[in-house]
Amino acid sequence: MGANSHFTIALHILSRIRYEHSTSYITSQTIARSVNTHAVFIRRILGALHKAELVDVRRGSVQSGWKLARAAGEITLLDVYDAVQAEPLQGMHHSEPNLNCPIGRGIQPALQAYYDAAEAAFRNELAKTSLEMVFQDTMSFAAE
Repeated sequence: MGANSHFTIALHILSRIRYEHSTSYITSQTIARSVNTHAVFIRRILGALHKAELVDVRRGSVQSGWKLARAAGEITLLDVYDAVQAEPLQGMHHSEPNLNCPIGRGIQPALQAYYDAAEAAFRNELAKTSLEMVFQDTMSFAAE
């Protein structure tokens, strides 16, 4: 799975935790079964979500696991995106283009303005949407 999937996986994880309700802790193994991936990968994403204070963890007890740190309606998709997405939406060249070529010299500054505008619109849209909204939509589709 590429880094771009981390946001989707994080939303899946948080929705699965939300499904347990805010009072119960859920194990990374249970979440991994829902995502259909390895629990180690899930714990890596959970670590980023914990660092962003979106989930709480309880270790070393019979009821160890993860739960939401606040209500799902108070967690925006932008909160989740910022927690797990290290790279910008669109990246530039991996190596410096040929600056002796007019296209090589001008392509990055030209594209950066478009990329910045797209990223701002994307972040604005994510900020309007809560985890609770995604959860409710997910449950509606699951009932069909």
